Amino acid sequence: MTNAVREMAPVEEQMRILMAGTEFGDEPTRVTMERELRARLNEDRPLRVYCGYDPTRVDLHIGHSVSMRKLRQFQDLGHDVTFLIGSFTATIGDPTGRDKTRPVLTTAEIEENAKTYTDQAFAILDRAKTTIRYNDEWLSKLTFADVTRLTGHYTVQQFMRRENFAKRQENGDPIHVSEFLYAMMQAYDAYELNADVQLGGTDQTFNLFAGRQLQEARGQQPQVCVTLPILVGTDGHEKMSKSYGNYIGITEPANDMFGKVMSIPDSAIVTYFTLVTPLAPAEVDEIAAGLESRALAPMDVKKRLAEEITTVFTSRSEALEARAYFEATVQRKETPDEMPEHGVAGRIALTDVLREAELVKSNGEVRRLVAEGGLVVNGEKIADFNIEVGPGDEIRVGRHRYLRLVAK
Repeated sequence: MTNAVREMAPVEEQMRILMAGTEFGDEPTRVTMERELRARLNEDRPLRVYCGYDPTRVDLHIGHSVSMRKLRQFQDLGHDVTFLIGSFTATIGDPTGRDKTRPVLTTAEIEENAKTYTDQAFAILDRAKTTIRYNDEWLSKLTFADVTRLTGHYTVQQFMRRENFAKRQENGDPIHVSEFLYAMMQAYDAYELNADVQLGGTDQTFNLFAGRQLQEARGQQPQVCVTLPILVGTDGHEKMSKSYGNYIGITEPANDMFGKVMSIPDSAIVTYFTLVTPLAPAEVDEIAAGLESRALAPMDVKKRLAEEITTVFTSRSEALEARAYFEATVQRKETPDEMPEHGVAGRIALTDVLREAELVKSNGEVRRLVAEGGLVVNGEKIADFNIEVGPGDEIRVGRHRYLRLVAK
């Protein structure tokens, strides 16, 4: 018996940890996946566990970290974890949850986006215990005959039951055959990796179960599908996404990350503790009970939440500094003595300064900030985004980003 086997925790303890925070579409599915996971754990060996991430953008947000944290739990319990970068599947794009075809990325764009993924992932995963794979290793080698045989395991009716495809068909919008292939390619990943367990969001259920179907058809034991809730964004309603502007980036500065967590609605506090922090389920339950009984103040709990999340992606010292910064600048409305500086030559349009300093991406964003009262110059809210600013002016964008203008 190997050391890895001897050191593995009791099955029921593993089940309690691994099933915490999971979410399945229906009770029968949950019962089946729990039963199969327990049986696999009773084999008393390290399981082969993976999750795939398509490099469709250059960076990740904390919504992506939900599955990474679950991967880390499997790692800490002695299982073999693969972080799969969808270097081939990203060329098609997952149609899940989309009412129209996703724009196709070039190979160069995908390679550029993938460069930073692993380093970002290691903010959570154990670098020494993580296997990094790219699915173009095997998918790019499939012949047309291979793909034809692959499609023979699935029916058009299966795909048309997916809500987004059914809606597009009803509206007369195009559905490309390449989008059907996405789930088949993800299924092939599971087959190639001979996976015991695949993780994914609840929106990935169809794709995960396509993997089970292919594995079983080709003589492998079908993988256990562990699905996780989709983290809501800072608005508390929509899925966290850069497209919605409600995201918290994994690589954001500590002050920005802390401030964004503080902006989430109270209703999302327990969800964020459960899905994004390393706190044990029992501790999260205690926090939830304290909020429910009003023994704990939401503001105090949210500060702890922001501190925990910021610590995960930066450090404890930076998180504590970010907390002090938030309390001074937002709660006590003090202007910080130190703030980023930006050089200008004389008077310049406020919109130009904000774009040059990369505090906004467009004039439209400036107009939105002005309409929401989120732009302050020298302590005064701005009502006209066409104003000019110059050396000596201090600008606040949103609740916690500051900029001091200096002469070039």
